Amino acid sequence: MAFLLAVPVTLAVTPGPAQAVGPALLPFTVTNNSGRGEAVYLYILGTDIRPGGGLGYVNAAGTFTRWPAGGLPPTPAPDVSIAGPAPGGSVTVRVPRFISGRMYFSFGRKLDFRLTPDGLVQPAPWAGADPNRDILFDWSEFTYNDAGLWLNSTQVDHFAVPHAVSVTDAAGRTSRTGQLVANGRANVINGLRAQPAFARSVVTRSDGTVLRVLAPGKAMEAGLMDPRYLDAYITSAWQTYTSRTLTVVPRSAEPNRRFFGRTVGNDMVFTDSTGARVATVGKPTTSNVWGCDGVFNAPNVPPFIEPEIKRTLCTALVRGTLGRFDVEPNLTAANFYRNSAPNHYSRLIHANMVDGRAYGFPYDDVGGFESLVHSGDPRSAGITLTPFTG
Repeated sequence: MAFLLAVPVTLAVTPGPAQAVGPALLPFTVTNNSGRGEAVYLYILGTDIRPGGGLGYVNAAGTFTRWPAGGLPPTPAPDVSIAGPAPGGSVTVRVPRFISGRMYFSFGRKLDFRLTPDGLVQPAPWAGADPNRDILFDWSEFTYNDAGLWLNSTQVDHFAVPHAVSVTDAAGRTSRTGQLVANGRANVINGLRAQPAFARSVVTRSDGTVLRVLAPGKAMEAGLMDPRYLDAYITSAWQTYTSRTLTVVPRSAEPNRRFFGRTVGNDMVFTDSTGARVATVGKPTTSNVWGCDGVFNAPNVPPFIEPEIKRTLCTALVRGTLGRFDVEPNLTAANFYRNSAPNHYSRLIHANMVDGRAYGFPYDDVGGFESLVHSGDPRSAGITLTPFTG
């Protein structure tokens, strides 16, 4: 079986502890306004991020339990599902502080999780042998610690179940994001079907249910998208800076923290204001860009110059601004996805969000375009499964 072996992670970046903290067990309400009639199953899976913590799951009452040892081949995990809300109803669970992970929700069938000696095997529906590929499901990601709650919806891997996320703080203020416009799910699906390069990324079950749209990188892995889709655009963008200088300003709060790139052969070489070389980035492949990996990998250690430059470059390629502008990141949304090989997946998802925010690729938080809510002093949180149609 082709499974994804991974530790649940949140895409949010958490700073140091704040003075005020939320409750030890944070109420987390899941509301089912999906309009679908199937039973819903919930799973709270993650990592105890305190020293000595480990991988495990949380029950409805908020108790964290570490997974038992797994085997090879992977062995079935215990059934840790929580009964979800009936149509039109809500279920409130508790999430303990110091957990970073995912809340999964599935319709009609329970998910199949497996364990290895190294950890949890999560669903990977883009893999042909994954037992969850015919199940309608999705997840949100979170981190809850002394600095508060970070909660985001994510479309980094796929777009499946429409849902919004929210957090309410001690003053009663609620932040919410991830809400699709009316018929937003159908708009995304039909919009991608109309794009020949993306049409096969729409995955439909034998009963006609559209289960998900795979993100470009996952569609490529599944053989449903051209692995060279971005190649010509990447080459053109890279060549632009053989005669022009690319200025990278990775921190909006530090406008004088600048790095300067020129293309030399297949590499883009960056210097700082003194002329000292600080990073070299090889020309990426289409796969590297979709995953923001490969040539974009860098140790996330001080002074963070290399990872910040690489994050900026990948973001610019995904959004299609590299080669069109001389300063990155370009944070004007009207400039995104207008290159010769647009990322229609991310474009359509953002275009069909009420607030324009989504996690369409790993670095969609560059410039604050991600579907994330945060409170340093939360009192409750929520996920609303929103209508599939209308």
